[in-house]
Amino acid sequence: MHPGNQGYGREQAWQLLTEWTASESLRKHALAVEACVVAYGEAEAGRLGLAGDERAALLELYAATALLHDFDYERHPTAAEHPFVGVRELERLGWPEALRTAILGHAHYSGVARATHLAKALFACDELAGFLTACTLVKPSRAIADVEVASVRKKMKDKAFARGVNRDDVIQGAAELGVELDAHIAFCIEAMKTRASVLGL
Repeated sequence: MHPGNQGYGREQAWQLLTEWTASESLRKHALAVEACVVAYGEAEAGRLGLAGDERAALLELYAATALLHDFDYERHPTAAEHPFVGVRELERLGWPEALRTAILGHAHYSGVARATHLAKALFACDELAGFLTACTLVKPSRAIADVEVASVRKKMKDKAFARGVNRDDVIQGAAELGVELDAHIAFCIEAMKTRASVLGL
């Protein structure tokens, strides 16, 4: 990826995430969301006809936003603080407004509208990435390659499974992105497959 980007790229985002987040599962969640969000970023870059530095800068922004969406959660897990404390810190550090607005928008209680493709992609991928991880970990193989759309849909109906995942957010997220739910699930499974070794899945 493009190494420039004024020091606000993926590498700097990962450093900030690891500085604030010790939990391996939270770091892996950030990486899973990144896999999905960047895949949508690649599709968007293609749709916009971006190439070279412009494409690289867009993908850096998508990657950094995904990595940082929960970076303050370990220290500030309450709805009163997350993601507001983190976003104030990102503003202080000079991170771009598009990134900060998308991070605010992924928390539906923030009241910040999801107006950009980036904001919609983050919201759509956040809960789903967590749910796909849960679906993977109950497989005998614990491999994302063995997760199928039909079994994900079935598990979504099982309220006792992965209770912490908000199903309505998954459904609403796909709708906001303008993607059919099964297609969204399949797209995110494929995106996570490409990063399976990093995700431990």
